[in-house]
Amino acid sequence: MSAWEERYQRGETGWDRGGASPALSQLLEQLPAKARVMVPGCGHGHEVVALAKRGFVVTAIDIAPSPITHLREKLQQNNLQAELIHGDLFTYLPEHGFDAVYEQTCLCAIEPQQRKDYAALLHNWLKPDASLYAQFMQTGSAGGPPYHCDLLSMHVLFDDCRWQWPATEPALIPHRNGRFELAYRLRRI
Repeated sequence: MSAWEERYQRGETGWDRGGASPALSQLLEQLPAKARVMVPGCGHGHEVVALAKRGFVVTAIDIAPSPITHLREKLQQNNLQAELIHGDLFTYLPEHGFDAVYEQTCLCAIEPQQRKDYAALLHNWLKPDASLYAQFMQTGSAGGPPYHCDLLSMHVLFDDCRWQWPATEPALIPHRNGRFELAYRLRRI
């Protein structure tokens, strides 16, 4: 059993808001109808359900089986469709590029030494000019998960050669655990 599955089994899911993030509304307003959207590290998939309700073609992946089972049941209850993958996102190879990736809690959950590989995956998953909707967790402390996503480090990780950062200030998304995320829309170059 993976460490993440153990956390789900013990109910240690402090990252789960119990509903979709307020940042999701920004994504819903900017995506064209029927856009293909990837949600890595989807957990219970509150955002997956919201995206599917709006008619987007959603793919979601998580390493823990419990949240995928829960999400599958939730989609069935609402008569919704999404491609759900129980597996390691580092080995996932999509057949087609995505119009958007909704990155909320995956980056802050993976080990910091995996971030470079993860950023490369996100870039490869997206079509040119597609968008990465990223929420960078601000913990203000060492250790994790969740791991702090320092903005200077994020600018290095998502560098100007492969990503266009917005000129506007990020949305500040408070979390019930007392922390907050900084939400950005990055464009894949």
